[in-house]
Amino acid sequence: MSAYQNPHPDWSVMRFGLRLAVPLALAASAVPAAQLAAVQPAQAAAAYWQAVPARPSGVVAAAGELVDATSGRWLWSRGLDTKHPIASITKVMAALVVLSAGQLNRKITVTQAAVTYAQENDAGSAGLHAGDVLTTWQLLEALLLPSGADAAYLLAHSYGPGPRAFIRKMNQAAARLGMTQTHFASFDGLPWPTEYSTYSSPRDLIIMGEAAMQNADFRKIVGQRRHYIGPTRQHHEYDWANTDLLVSSYRGAIGIKTGFTRGAGYCLLFEARRHGRDLIGVVLDSTGTDPSMRFTAAERLLNWGFARTAA
Repeated sequence: MSAYQNPHPDWSVMRFGLRLAVPLALAASAVPAAQLAAVQPAQAAAAYWQAVPARPSGVVAAAGELVDATSGRWLWSRGLDTKHPIASITKVMAALVVLSAGQLNRKITVTQAAVTYAQENDAGSAGLHAGDVLTTWQLLEALLLPSGADAAYLLAHSYGPGPRAFIRKMNQAAARLGMTQTHFASFDGLPWPTEYSTYSSPRDLIIMGEAAMQNADFRKIVGQRRHYIGPTRQHHEYDWANTDLLVSSYRGAIGIKTGFTRGAGYCLLFEARRHGRDLIGVVLDSTGTDPSMRFTAAERLLNWGFARTAA
């Protein structure tokens, strides 16, 4: 795929005017200032594109995509339409189903079954205590920040009601969004009944990520580095750190979700904003052994993407 093709023909694509000012990357080059002043806009743009690589380098991922969310312009992809297991990125759709249902102040009692579910599956956990009473909003934070399978269990049972009905709602929501290469077999991305039963493609995950980040409540939750809830008569105290380390380490990062299983490898759906421009991307199976590599891959994509969109 060439650098000028748009694999999302249904998205609006803006035509960008070229800046007359020479970008900082170009200004730092060896071209004399007097010569730069005489350069015409088209020449400045050509020189700028020569300074920025045509494709990002060092991106370790089996598949992925990067899109300029501000304009809908495609920037980069690898295995755009290939289906991959997506692990806990699945929880983004679970959150969308709950948010669309509303009643975020609804009170839900933590069951022992939910606690046991996370423990027996060796899954990500919010450390919920059986008997605690939490609101749907608090459980969404427990779902999306520490990637709690215990929270996912409670939300699926409450908003399905029950896992089968909830998963059906997830697949219906995916169909409405036009996610034709996606299927959910679980409500949290755990490898049930197999490692590959829940899957999606980079193209579909960008669609889902865009839909999620347009929701102000979702965006508020995933943009937090951590969230603390003090103890009350109804529940213990909780201190949930965001598993998306990009939010605390990359300037402008605003979400959205990590994932890992043996079948999926380390994955990351991410978005960042700089200078009024949002870039959204995903990396799938960024090795199965190094959890930090997905963040490195995302940083390299974002650095390259912001440089490409600067002109």
